[in-house]
Amino acid sequence: MVAGEASGDLLAGLLLDGLRERWPAMNAAGIGGPQMARRRFEAWWPHDKLSVHGYGWEVLRRYREIVGIRNQLRERLILQRPDVFIGVDAPDFNLDLEAALKAQGIKTVHFVSPSVWAWRPERVEKIRLSVDHVLCIFPFEPALLAQHGIEATYVGHPLANVIPMVPDRSAARAALGLADEDHVVAILPGSRKSEIKHLALRFFQAAALMRQTQPAIKFIVPAVPALKAEIEQAARASGLSEHLQIVEGQSHTVLAACDVTLIASGTATLEAALFKRPMVIAYHMGWLSWQLMRRKQLQPWVGLPNILCREFVVPELLQDAATPRALADSVLAWLGAKVTAPEKIAALQHKFAALHVQLQRDTPRIAAHAIQQLLQG
Repeated sequence: MVAGEASGDLLAGLLLDGLRERWPAMNAAGIGGPQMARRRFEAWWPHDKLSVHGYGWEVLRRYREIVGIRNQLRERLILQRPDVFIGVDAPDFNLDLEAALKAQGIKTVHFVSPSVWAWRPERVEKIRLSVDHVLCIFPFEPALLAQHGIEATYVGHPLANVIPMVPDRSAARAALGLADEDHVVAILPGSRKSEIKHLALRFFQAAALMRQTQPAIKFIVPAVPALKAEIEQAARASGLSEHLQIVEGQSHTVLAACDVTLIASGTATLEAALFKRPMVIAYHMGWLSWQLMRRKQLQPWVGLPNILCREFVVPELLQDAATPRALADSVLAWLGAKVTAPEKIAALQHKFAALHVQLQRDTPRIAAHAIQQLLQG
């Protein structure tokens, strides 16, 4: 198995639960993180070795190391010939690896369909050549892939089973030392070093502007442990470090506790939707990466909650639009709606609850069954 970042590590850990229930003596190894390690996964390389995004210098700087890891892994797996290789997300790394393994007769599964329905549709042919079976986390994906001769199974989104339908806000606030009456903003600037570089400072500058309007707001930041130092540095640069509560991990507790979140586009936005929280989605990257990405974009939405709801249910502020002032104003609008337009928040929560139900499946069991059928076939 290969999982390339924190979100992939979480998904892979849940999948390992289903695989271990079916095959208790299974050996699992490759590239992974702490969630996988807790399921007795042997990590030959840590998952953060693959954690990079964009197209420009961010990728070029790491290119040789990442390709070297993939080449070593490919040769090792061809020699060992596992029963199945499972690539968890990280399509830029995994699809090429899967193609090489499939060509050698090794069964390949890809968990989380690349979002060919959102951007880079040219990857469909690459998926067909690389993968024996795709495990899809969104219900519309198998039919789309079938049009291109790709076998796929909808397994639901694992997070929909991890996150409660009605989160316990009071318990989460008590765990974080917050009062029920506090106005709480969760700030999630991403789980990758490059995201922290581009987003953390502007998110904290937005928080500083919010404090000028509402000094009593409580700001809390769940930090990936490996990136906590970078986040603390950005907090100091913003002059807001004394007014930010930075905690290691605990992103689910923080989302359960907050009134609204300022959040980087990515899997975390879906988590926020499953916690039924209003949000402001933002993203910023290098100029070259942005120019290339926007040309490949197929839909008007970037954030997963908006894509799945097929409308702008929450604001998206991307690239030049993601100014501290605009971010602050959008977050304050949600906080104001608690008093002036509670029906707006209730309508959003209703949409997110319906989305939660749609994504709820016994993912580990369904995924393990699909893999067993592939191996028997």
